[in-house]
Amino acid sequence: MAGGEREPPMKQTPVILDFDQSTGVVPASHSVDLFAWQDAIRFGCSLRTFHRLKAHLDQVLPERYGTALLGSGDFHHVSALLIERLCRPAAPPMQVVVLDNHPDNMRFPFGIHCGSWVAHVARLEKVCHVHVLGIASHDVSLAHVLENRFSPLYAGKLTYWRLNGEATWARRIGLGHAIRGFDTVDALLAAFAENQRQNTLPTYLSIDKDVLSEETVRTNWDQGHFTAPQLFEVVALLKNRLIGSDITGEISSWNYQRRWKRFLSALDGQKPIPEEKLARYQQQQQDFNRRLLAALASA
Repeated sequence: MAGGEREPPMKQTPVILDFDQSTGVVPASHSVDLFAWQDAIRFGCSLRTFHRLKAHLDQVLPERYGTALLGSGDFHHVSALLIERLCRPAAPPMQVVVLDNHPDNMRFPFGIHCGSWVAHVARLEKVCHVHVLGIASHDVSLAHVLENRFSPLYAGKLTYWRLNGEATWARRIGLGHAIRGFDTVDALLAAFAENQRQNTLPTYLSIDKDVLSEETVRTNWDQGHFTAPQLFEVVALLKNRLIGSDITGEISSWNYQRRWKRFLSALDGQKPIPEEKLARYQQQQQDFNRRLLAALASA
């Protein structure tokens, strides 16, 4: 393009990072077979393994692509690699907006996992701020407060936009500015729209469909309260500034080979999906993805 400008990835071909074969056929997409990586990467992995995946993706991903579909939310930490790819030395500063029922900023001493990747992204020099919208899980409750990483919150690089009212504990420890509570999704979205009104930063949007209610789609994780129109409202708000996006939250099953993954997955409340329901849930997801990809492609 003239003047060295890069066409926004939204105009490019969607790419499927096919770890778990859950996305089905996505018309006019580019698929990267990563099934052999599934057990190593799913849920979490060591930083050494994560860097190996990064090197592999650098070899197999096209230089430019549209929305990336990552499969189950168990792979949401792969978003960190896709965001890091955009943080080239000549790239402008950016913000990251995450739609998720969980903060994904939890402590994980064994490397990186689907619930800890946001802290890694917040440390990237080119990332000015990370907003996580739609948190309704218990991860931000008083009972789980010490599981959260405080450093990006205190540093002013991360904001939780949570439902179920205010977190009183946050105000008491000086994090009232970083953990904003709302009684309804509409109130949350109105406040976020006001926050973004004067914002001109290029934006990366990461969507975990567990932010949606179970009546909208079913995922592998406990789910939030967003409706489809409310999610599309966020896409419309940010669409003129999107430089990249990804979608997770497909539904799939996997029997972990590693005992520690079986143990931690059970602690997080993931339950086996009845085989007779899996195909129906996946079709529901794939229908929703077509609508979501169309909205992102128009950005």
